[in-house]
Order: sequence, then structure tokens, then C-alpha cells
Amino acid sequence: MAVRALRGATTIDEDTPAQIRDRVKALMTALFERNRLGNDEIVSVFVTATADIHSMHPATAAREFGLDEVAFLGAQEATIDGTLARCVRLLLLIETDRPREALQHVFLEGARGLRPDLAGDD
Repeated sequence: MAVRALRGATTIDEDTPAQIRDRVKALMTALFERNRLGNDEIVSVFVTATADIHSMHPATAAREFGLDEVAFLGAQEATIDGTLARCVRLLLLIETDRPREALQHVFLEGARGLRPDLAGDD
């Protein structure tokens, strides 16, 4: 079985814990549903947020998806002019027999513009 990387991103409209929870939950749900994932397939999760997100760590919202036994690492995105504002990115390392091209990456809300070729349908 191989370890593969699965990407996702979303944005928040306002920096509140409720919105972070809602958007990260929607992102995690879409990643799990589109890729038919179970929690046991997740090896680790890397979570980044832009510097304008302060009210809650998005990794906390992702962990609330029932991934208590999974290793998480969080980081702040580099502050670069023109970077998409209020953006949360996830990188899930998963164990799977599926080839890379069978994985469905998910980009929601304002993050769709980051990789329209990988955004998929909502």
C-alpha cells in the first residue's frame, strides 16, 4: 500500500471560530466523500492558515472531524503580497492502493481559484 498526498483548501469570510469550524468541516467532508476515505486511512494532516486567521487554529477544527489518533502539524503561510486572504490549506497523507490520478483534491469557496483544474465539483 502506498502513501499518497491529498490536497484541499478553503477560505473563510470572517475570522470567527464558528466559520472556521464550518468551512474546515465542509472541506474535510468533501475530501472524505469524494475519495471514499475512512479515518483509519489517514496517516497525518498538515494544516496551514494565512496570517489573517487568529480566532481559532484550523487544525483544531480538522481534528474535531474524529481524527484523535492522527498526527497533525500546523503552520502559518508565508505573508506574500497578493496571497489569497483568509485561506486554510490541508495536506492529508493517506494510505491507499489508488494511483495518484484517482485522488480528488478539493478546493472550496474562494480557494477554487488556486487550482481550478483540481477544484472538482461541489
